[in-house]
Amino acid sequence: MIQITDLQIEQKMWPLLRQAFRPMFLLGASFSALAITLWLLVLAQVIELPVYGQTLFWHSHEMIFGFVAAIIVGFLLTAVQNWTGLRATHGRALGILTAVWVLGRLGLLVGAWLPWWLVAAVDLLFLPLAAILLAVPLIAVKQQRNLFFVPVLFLLTLCNALMHFGLQTGQYEIQQLGSQNAVWLVTLLMAIVGGRVLPMFTANGTMTPKAEPIVWLDRIGLGSLWLIFVLNITNFSAMVPALVMALLFATSALALAIRCARWRIWITWKVPLLWSLHVAYWFIPIGLALYALRYAGFPITNSLALHALTAGAMGNMILAMIARVSLGHSGRALQPKPIISAAFMLVIVAAVVRVFVQGLWPELSVYWYALSAFAWVLAYAIYVLVYFPILTTPRPDGRPG
Repeated sequence: MIQITDLQIEQKMWPLLRQAFRPMFLLGASFSALAITLWLLVLAQVIELPVYGQTLFWHSHEMIFGFVAAIIVGFLLTAVQNWTGLRATHGRALGILTAVWVLGRLGLLVGAWLPWWLVAAVDLLFLPLAAILLAVPLIAVKQQRNLFFVPVLFLLTLCNALMHFGLQTGQYEIQQLGSQNAVWLVTLLMAIVGGRVLPMFTANGTMTPKAEPIVWLDRIGLGSLWLIFVLNITNFSAMVPALVMALLFATSALALAIRCARWRIWITWKVPLLWSLHVAYWFIPIGLALYALRYAGFPITNSLALHALTAGAMGNMILAMIARVSLGHSGRALQPKPIISAAFMLVIVAAVVRVFVQGLWPELSVYWYALSAFAWVLAYAIYVLVYFPILTTPRPDGRPG
C-alpha cells in the first residue's frame, strides 16, 4: 500500500516521469512522425541530413532502435508494475533513461559531426539500461514468466551492435544481419504479447467468452518464429535450401493466422481499441507469408515483405497499444476520442500503400512512398496531439503512475 509520504512525493513529481509509458510513448510517437517526415524530405532531395553513416542506415536503424525500442521499453517498464506489484521505474531513474534515449536520437541525427564511437556508445546504452531496470523487480519477486523479456532486450542490443559494426567495417551483410534480426525479435515479441492480451481484451471488450489457447498451435507458431530468428542470427539460413525456408515461413504464417482467426476479429468492429489490434496482428502472418513466397521464388523483394512486418504489424500494433495503455495506466476509461479511429485507419492505409499498392505499381513508387509517409505522419501526429495532455498530467484518481 502506498504510504501518505509516498503520495506526497508522487504529487511533487513531474507527471511525465511517473511511469515509463508517459515519456517513452510521447517521445517515441513524436520521433516516429518526425523521422518519417525527414526521410521523405531526403528522398525528395529537399534536404540533406548530417546523419551517422548515411540516410538509408539512419532510416532503418532509427525506426527500429529509436521508435520501436522506445515503445517496447515504455510498455515493459510499465507492465512490470502489474506483474510484480512493485513500483516500476519512475522519477530520476526514468529521467536518466529518457535522457539516454534522447541523446541517442540526437547523436544518430547529427552523427556526421561527432566521433562514431561516441554515437554508437550512447545509442547502445539505452536497451541494456532498460533491461536492468526491468530485471530488478522481476528478480526481486522471483517472477519467472516474464523474465525472458530481459534477454530479449539484450539480444536487441546485439542486433544494434551488429548494425554499428557492419557500418564501421563496411560490411553491409553484417549491418543487414543486425537490422533484419531485430525485426524478427520484435515480430516474436508482438506474437507473444498479442497472444497473451488479445483474447482477454476481446472477451472483456465484447462481453463474449474468451478464446482459450491451443497449446500445440501456439508452440508451432511461436517455435517456428524462434527458429527463423536463430537460423538468421547465426547465418545458417544461408545454408538451408530455399524451399525449406519457404516451408518454415509458411508454417509459421499458417499457425499464427489460425491462432488469430480464433480470436474473432468480426466481433470487434464496434470497438476501435480492439479491431485496431486485430488488424495489426494479421499483418504478422501476412508478412511471413510474403517471405514464404519470396523464398519459393516469387518476385517479392525483401523490402516489400519486411515492411509488412514493420509498417504493417509494428506500426499498427504500436499505435493501437499505446492508445489503449495510455488510457488504462493513466486512470482513464478505455474510450478514445473518435479521431483516434481515424488515426488507426491512417496507419492501416500507410501500410497497405507501402506494401501492396507499391508492390503492384512499382513504377509509381515515389508517389506511393509519399502517400504512405503522409498517412503515417498524420496518424502518429494525431496520437501526440490527443494524448499529450493525458501523458503530461497526473492521474485523475490521484493514484501513483
